[in-house]
Amino acid sequence: MQGYAMLLAGAVGFVGSHFAMSHSLRAPMVSRLGDKGFQIVYSLVSFATLFLMIEGFKRAPVTAPFWVAGDGLWAVSTVLMLIALILFAGSLIGNPALPVPEAAAKRIAVKEPGGVFRITRHPMMWGFALWGIAHSLIAPRVDSFILCGAIITLALVGAKLQDGKKFVLMGDAWLHWQSRTSFLPFGRGLAFPGWLALIGGVLLWLAAQWAHMPLGAGAAGIFRWL
Repeated sequence: MQGYAMLLAGAVGFVGSHFAMSHSLRAPMVSRLGDKGFQIVYSLVSFATLFLMIEGFKRAPVTAPFWVAGDGLWAVSTVLMLIALILFAGSLIGNPALPVPEAAAKRIAVKEPGGVFRITRHPMMWGFALWGIAHSLIAPRVDSFILCGAIITLALVGAKLQDGKKFVLMGDAWLHWQSRTSFLPFGRGLAFPGWLALIGGVLLWLAAQWAHMPLGAGAAGIFRWL
């Protein structure tokens, strides 16, 4: 595993630092550094470990895949990426996890879930997780599993931990929101994501697939068949 040392170090550092600074280390760091200082340190550590993980991925040995990714797996991966990017696009619209807790609590206490939040209360996190799953399917190598596994772990474990954190910050308002939403996508049945999320997600999906070619990653998604 020597060839994967940098990738592993970056993956563990990226995931571990996010969990630590978002939970156990957050209060003491804010106490010492203040809110702005904490945000600066959080951002620097996140970017540094992300850079280390990506650089390690670039330098890791490219081994033979564990299975052949045929058209069937490519089709599944392509659909998963479409769902992922629709969820991601929709998560930027009225996400109660993004604003300050006081404002979010007031909003989610009275509004019904709309858009992608009728699909899952963690659309951004599930977008990242589905990205990792989709790429693991069509690039089944050790380096991909480490990189994608780190993203999937951070997204899904982080989403679960976020539920507890938001309850502490928002109290009954978050519990009310949880009772009307689902952790798992489509856990409460099929739901339309909304036109903005759908259009934005499809545009991102097309752009991301096309970008694989000029970036030297080869034809991806629907461009494999065009």
